[in-house]
Amino acid sequence: MSMIGEYLRVTAAELDRAIQDPDWALHFAEDVQDAEERSEPAPTEARHFSVSKTWDMLGFLLTRVDFPVDVIHGEEPFAEDEDWGYGPPRYLRTERVRLAARALRAITYDQLVSGVSPADLTKADVYPLAGAYPLGWDKPGALEWGRHRYDGLTQFFEAAAAAEDAMLLWLD
Repeated sequence: MSMIGEYLRVTAAELDRAIQDPDWALHFAEDVQDAEERSEPAPTEARHFSVSKTWDMLGFLLTRVDFPVDVIHGEEPFAEDEDWGYGPPRYLRTERVRLAARALRAITYDQLVSGVSPADLTKADVYPLAGAYPLGWDKPGALEWGRHRYDGLTQFFEAAAAAEDAMLLWLD
C-alpha cells in the first residue's frame, strides 16, 4: 500500500461544509477524483491534484527552505475519520493558499534541490524509503523524481489562489 499526497480545491462555502460535515467532504472528494480521473485536467483547471509518493520528498525540501505554509500536510485538521487514509485530513484557508502560491512561485525546483544529495533523503528516512523509490534514493536521477509534481503543485496552488479557493489535504 502506498501513501499518496492528495489535494482538493474548495470554495469558502465548501470548506465550511467540510468542517461541519467531514463525511460529506469525503464523498465530495471521491466524486471529484473519480470525475477528474476520466477527464485528466491540467493542474490549472483541476479541482483535485496528487503529488503521488513525492509528498515526503517535497516536504523535506520545503522544510529546508523554511517554507511558510505546510502545503504537504495542511495546517488545520477537520476530521478524525480514518476513511481519509493516513491521519486526519487537514485544510488551508484561502489566505494560506494565496501565501503558499506566492511562495511556491518564488522558489524553483532547482533552488529546492540545490545542495541536497540523495544520501540526505536516505539519512532523513524520506518516504518512500530507499529501495521503494523506483530507482532508489542512491541512484542517479532520484532528485528529479519530484520536479514534475512540484511544478504541477505550483500551478495548482496558483489557480486555487486566483479563484480564492481554500484547500483540503490528506494522505491516502
